Amino acid sequence: MNRFIQRDQSRAVAIWLFACAAIVFLMVVIGGITRLTGSGLSITEWKPIMGAVPPMSAAAWAEAFDKYKAIPQYAQVNAGMSLSEFQGIFWWEWVHRLVGRLIGVVFAVPFAVFLVMKRIPRRLIWRCAALLAMGGLQGLIGWWMVSSGLSERVDVAPERLTVHLGLALLIFAGLIWTGLEAWSGEEHSRSPEGWSRGAALLWGAIFFQCLLGGLVAGAKAGFVYTDWPLMNGSFFPPTDWSGKGILAFLHDQALVQFNHRIWAYGLLLAGTAYAIQGWRWRLAEGLGAWAVAVAVALWLQAGLGVLTLIHAVPLWLGGLHQAGAALVLVMATVNLWLVRRSQPRLFMSGPRTMGL
Repeated sequence: MNRFIQRDQSRAVAIWLFACAAIVFLMVVIGGITRLTGSGLSITEWKPIMGAVPPMSAAAWAEAFDKYKAIPQYAQVNAGMSLSEFQGIFWWEWVHRLVGRLIGVVFAVPFAVFLVMKRIPRRLIWRCAALLAMGGLQGLIGWWMVSSGLSERVDVAPERLTVHLGLALLIFAGLIWTGLEAWSGEEHSRSPEGWSRGAALLWGAIFFQCLLGGLVAGAKAGFVYTDWPLMNGSFFPPTDWSGKGILAFLHDQALVQFNHRIWAYGLLLAGTAYAIQGWRWRLAEGLGAWAVAVAVALWLQAGLGVLTLIHAVPLWLGGLHQAGAALVLVMATVNLWLVRRSQPRLFMSGPRTMGL
């Protein structure tokens, strides 16, 4: 038997899943740049197959540009844009969609091959199938998001952008988790519920912060109140509730940014407490250090967020901040996976202090 393949383990499958995760990570970063460059509405049609071919002639470029001129974003934001300027935003969106198609091929084809060869551990087949379905749904949600900005808005709806980002991050985390399962095989031991629940809550808090970041991006809230730690000299910014009601939590720039800040502060405290407790209890060798690494990543991401804000979201910092969010989430995913598979030595005897 191949030394990399056991009854419930396949490292070839794991490598494939990790490769897919890397492409999804690239997709998330390109998606952030596409948003920051205002490129997301430059392609006004959804053609999953034929859309893979960009305009190849002057007439085709003129046709694509004319379709863009028919939407509100051109009339209200980019009126007078030249063809070369249009091509600049078109290519970002085209590459974004191309990488999405690439993910579909890179996942679906090996999945079919591995199924035929019976290389995928049986318990992971349904997970891979679910990830494939989520990928297809992501394409539909992407168009649902873009369509919100083609008739009455000059950009996409923040809540739709957040759903699109959230599903991408779920797929990303799912690929990492399933890859770890394929690499290591099934493990029946489980850590105590309290510690496992804490790691799961931390993951959920990080994921929720990513969603709040999606709302900030969708509402363009990072371009206002660029001072810190206050917001235009005040802790509580003015919120326009008129005509919005509960939707202010999705659309009001001041409130959206405030929520992102406040959740970040709470997340930093929770992550730091988790790291301290993890280091003191040392559930298993390496887990204390991993808990600290997650907390350090949270602090670095928060610092990067502040820099991004006070510099009014330049392209390179905005893209780096979005990449950092995905990396923090994957670290939390690995942490949760490790905790759920650990066999703690010290829970039976209680916690101990550092170095004692």
